[in-house]
Amino acid sequence: MGSTASDAVAAIELAATHGLRLDAATARVNEAGLDYQVVMASDDAGRDWVLRVPRRPDVSAGMAAEARILDLVSPVLAAEGVAVPDWRVRTPDLIAYPALPGAPGLTLDGTAPVWHMDPANPDYAARLGRLLARLHAITPVQAEAAGVEVRTPAQVRQAWADDVARVREAFAVSPTLTDDWQAWLDDDACWPDATVMTHGEIYPAHVLLDGDGAITGVLDWSTARVDDPARDLAAQFGAAGEGMLHATLDAYAAAGGHVHPGLAAQARHLWDASPIGYALYALTTNAEADRATAAALLNPTT
Repeated sequence: MGSTASDAVAAIELAATHGLRLDAATARVNEAGLDYQVVMASDDAGRDWVLRVPRRPDVSAGMAAEARILDLVSPVLAAEGVAVPDWRVRTPDLIAYPALPGAPGLTLDGTAPVWHMDPANPDYAARLGRLLARLHAITPVQAEAAGVEVRTPAQVRQAWADDVARVREAFAVSPTLTDDWQAWLDDDACWPDATVMTHGEIYPAHVLLDGDGAITGVLDWSTARVDDPARDLAAQFGAAGEGMLHATLDAYAAAGGHVHPGLAAQARHLWDASPIGYALYALTTNAEADRATAAALLNPTT
């Protein structure tokens, strides 16, 4: 998934077939997403556009669902001054929308992460907590009415059990990991008593910030659904540690978010379960390199 000039040119040419004419000299490629290749470029008026090119056919199949999600969350987050993508082109081979204000907190240089903010900044933790409280206030009833996927607490737990079983069937997994996963699945204290509207992959690569650190936009809603609130806190633990997780939860609670007793522990568990997600991704792509990476994560002693 290397960033090359030819990738950018191909995306610009694809946009032109949909009536969007962009300057190839301004194009730059962002490879941070597993599902989409992202190219940014400017039009003749100097306006920046984002082009999302699906990496696989299954990604295109999810576009209609993501469009419904954007319609649901856009007015809610706009009230907080946070923008989400406004798709102007939506076809199986391309999504295009005007660039949102701000810049991502994390990008990739090849495969190396490049931070443009401090993930352990207490101000960011507070802003993230307030944003999540607003997002999570969207009720399951509202989400279902908008055509967004809704999972109950029991369905969330069962889905993880099914994912663990699928990964164990497809890969050799270290006994330490399987024991930890089973203990987690069996621990009633970790699992939510209610599900909420979640983004699912909210981390600094998908969060846009202005020069003062305010959150101005949130990208890539392809995995959003009503689910475990801890989904939106796991990456904060992974990037910034226990202290900043609790700082985020303090702001979340102050803004009206419901903090059930096991929420912090569940965020840690979900971060530790990230090899499961990558293994499922590898099974989807069936690419040799992805399967090899997954195998290494699941059995690090081999």
